[in-house]
Amino acid sequence: MGNAARYFVDRHLEEGRGDKPAFIEAGESPRTLTYGDLAHQSACLAGALVRAGYRQEDRALMLCLDTLEFPVIFWGAMRAGIIPVPLNNLLATPVYGEILADSRASILFVSAPLWPVIEPVIGESPLLREIVVIGGAAPEGTVAHADFIAGAPAAPPAEASDDEVAFWLYSSGSTGRPKGVKHVHAALKATADTYGAKTLQIREDDTVFSAAKLFFAYGLGNAMTFPMSVGATAILYPGRPTPETVSAVIGTQKPTIYCGVPTLYAALLHHWEAAAPPEAPIRTCISAGEALPEEVGRKWAALWGTDIMDGVGSTEMLHIFLSNAPGDVVYGTSGTAVPGYELRLVDEDGAEVAPGEVGELLVRGASAAEGYWNQRGKSRATFEGEWTRTGDKYERRADGRFVYCGRTDDMFKVSGIWVSPFEVEQALASHPAVLESAVVAHRDEDGLEKPKAFIVLKDRAFADRAETLREHVKERIGKWKYPRWIEIVDDLPKTATGKIQRFRLREGR
Repeated sequence: MGNAARYFVDRHLEEGRGDKPAFIEAGESPRTLTYGDLAHQSACLAGALVRAGYRQEDRALMLCLDTLEFPVIFWGAMRAGIIPVPLNNLLATPVYGEILADSRASILFVSAPLWPVIEPVIGESPLLREIVVIGGAAPEGTVAHADFIAGAPAAPPAEASDDEVAFWLYSSGSTGRPKGVKHVHAALKATADTYGAKTLQIREDDTVFSAAKLFFAYGLGNAMTFPMSVGATAILYPGRPTPETVSAVIGTQKPTIYCGVPTLYAALLHHWEAAAPPEAPIRTCISAGEALPEEVGRKWAALWGTDIMDGVGSTEMLHIFLSNAPGDVVYGTSGTAVPGYELRLVDEDGAEVAPGEVGELLVRGASAAEGYWNQRGKSRATFEGEWTRTGDKYERRADGRFVYCGRTDDMFKVSGIWVSPFEVEQALASHPAVLESAVVAHRDEDGLEKPKAFIVLKDRAFADRAETLREHVKERIGKWKYPRWIEIVDDLPKTATGKIQRFRLREGR
C-alpha cells in the first residue's frame, strides 16, 4: 500500500468517485467536500508544506474542530510525509504546553475558536516554526489557512513503507497524562479490512455520523477511515455533541450508520422521553469508549428497532478489536474477537485463565501501534512482542463471549473476592431514577476497601433515597457488592471521548 493517502484519497478518482460527497459539515451553514475536492485540496496542502520547507517526519499538530479542513490537513500532511498529530480539543492549557514540548512539532494547525486555549503556551515550544489558523482572522504571528495554501502546487504522495510511522494520536488520559501513540501507514487499512468490512459491514451507499470526534481513534475510524475505505459519505459536526445537537444532525442529515458512546446513548434516551426521536434510516449503531450498560442497549433497540453493537478498542490498537456482531448482539457482553484479531486473558503472572475467571485482556492484530513516543518504559510494559496489553479486566464465558469487569487499575477485592466496578454500575443504571454512575474503591474505618458510588440522577427528588438504590444492587448482583457510600453528583469527570476518569474520583477531584 505504501503511503496511505494513495489508497484512501487518490484511489477514488481512479474509481470514478470524484464528484461524490466524501464529507458533509453539518450545522447552520452546511458545507460539502467531494472526493475530488479532497484529493485536490490535500495535494495542495502537501505542496504548501513542502514549499514552506517542512520535511518528512516533521510533526504537524492539529488542534482542529471537526470541519472540512480536518481531512484536508490530515491527508495532506501524510501525503507530504509529514506526521499529523490530531489533538483532543477539550484539554486544559497546561496539557497543551506539555504536548507541544513533548511532540517537538514544527507546525501547528489550529481552529480559530480554539486559539485562546493554546496561545498562552505557544512560547514553551522553541521548535514550533509556524501556526496556521483555520477560520476567522489570523492573530498576529500566525497565518490564515487560506493564505498558507494559496498558490501551492499539488504535490505527489511521498514515498513511504507500510511500516513507516504515518501519524500519532495522544491517548485520552483516562488514567493520567496523555501519551503519544505512533501508528504506521498500514494500520489504517488494517482496521478498515477487519472491523470496518467484517463487523460494521460499511457500504458505499452509507452515510455515517459519528458523535465521537475525529481526534479520537474511535471517531477517526468511524468518520474517516471506514467511509473512505469504500467511498461512503461521512457527516462532520464541529460543535459539542449534546442530545439536542445530535438529534438535530440525525434528523437533518439522515445517516444510515450512527456511532456513539455509552454516556451519549443514555443521554439521548433520556432526552427522547420528553421529545420524540428524529426520523432517520439508521440501519447500524455502534458503541465504544466504555462498556455499554445492558439497560441502555435494550431501551435503544426497543425504540429504534436497531441493536447497538457494543465493542472494545483502544488508541494503541487504533479501533475496535472485540465486539458484538450483526445479528449476534448479547447486551451485557462485549462479544467476541473481531475477525483478524486474537485475544487472550492472563493472570498477574501471565498465565492463561480458565473460562469464568477474571484476567487482563491481551490482543494481537495488524493495527497495533509502533509504540509510545518518548516513553520507552511504558512501551515495553504495553507492547509485548505481537501482543498488546489493554489494561482491561475481562471474564470469558463458556460460550466464548467476553464480559467487561473494569480497568486493571479500577478492580478491587471485597472480602477477598474481586469486584467489578462496571458490574455495580450496570446494576445501578438499571434503576429508573439513575442516569449514570461510577463506582470506585473506598476504604472504611478499618482500612478495608468497599464500593463507593457517584451517581447522576434523572430526578434530584430521589436524592434522599440512597438505601433504595443499595437494596436494588443487592437484589441484582449480590449482597456483598452493594455501594457502602453513595454520593449524588451533577456530573462525572470524563475525558472528551466519554470515558469516566475514575482516578479523579478516587483522588477526590
